[in-house]
Amino acid sequence: MAVRTVVALRALGLGDLLTALPALRALARAFPCRRRILAAPRALAALAVHARAAESVHDTRPLAPLDPDLAEADLAVNLHGKGPQSRSLLEDSRPRRLISFGGDGPEWRPEEHEVARWCRLLEESGIPADPSDLDMAPPALRVPRVAIGATLIHPGAASGARRWPVERFAAIARAERADGRQVVVTGGTGDIGLAQFLGDLAGLPRGVLFAGRTDLVGLAALVAAAGRVVCGDTGVAHLATALRTPSVVVFGPVSPERWGPPADRPWHRALWAGRTGDPHADRPDPGLLEIQVADVVAALGRLEPSRAA
Repeated sequence: MAVRTVVALRALGLGDLLTALPALRALARAFPCRRRILAAPRALAALAVHARAAESVHDTRPLAPLDPDLAEADLAVNLHGKGPQSRSLLEDSRPRRLISFGGDGPEWRPEEHEVARWCRLLEESGIPADPSDLDMAPPALRVPRVAIGATLIHPGAASGARRWPVERFAAIARAERADGRQVVVTGGTGDIGLAQFLGDLAGLPRGVLFAGRTDLVGLAALVAAAGRVVCGDTGVAHLATALRTPSVVVFGPVSPERWGPPADRPWHRALWAGRTGDPHADRPDPGLLEIQVADVVAALGRLEPSRAA
């Protein structure tokens, strides 16, 4: 079958985009000189193109009907989930071929790492994919001098269950400054108040608080410039992986075996108490709360420099 247009559905967040990066690049290698469209939120567009995830991004909300412009693609790939909702959305768009979990497609494995899962989907559908193809070039943006080599702290997360207490992040900021390191704080527009509270607790000047001041490409530039990253299980952790910036990631309630940095990158440290729970709950997961400030400080002390550094 001649393939002229490839549509990949991944209408989720930043971390979801980056864990699907090897699979999306595999599609680019398999179908060069073809029109490759990623159906994902508009906010991800610039970063997705920069990361070579797609030629273009068509603004798509999670599990919303696909735009008629995406109908009748030669190949549609469901990188969104195991279905049946996401699969039905793509079936309704009438592609000539559909690759997806479910139906007659490959088997879904619940405990599989998110990166390996989507590469296996393609592999078992006849498209070679390399799970190690995670690296992303730093954006060609000038960053403030204060951010270069700094410890970047990102206290926010998509749900309360994955949000380590801000008081503990502030304690990390104080410890890093006591060791002579600059500290910067990042976040989205919804994290501005959280970043300011952290700054007040840690005695940070307003000039190092970048929450709400960058788009995702700008955030990636800050992560690339940083000396190390401290955050929860959120998109910034995956940026640190993609940009080879050393990191300490506080996990809970989902295991790093499913969403953590690859084991072959020793400049990352994933901390987890070994307890699973509801990742969408409003309150911090009990297992997450078992991880103490001293645990993070110790992990920072064991960080190895990245190859990029």
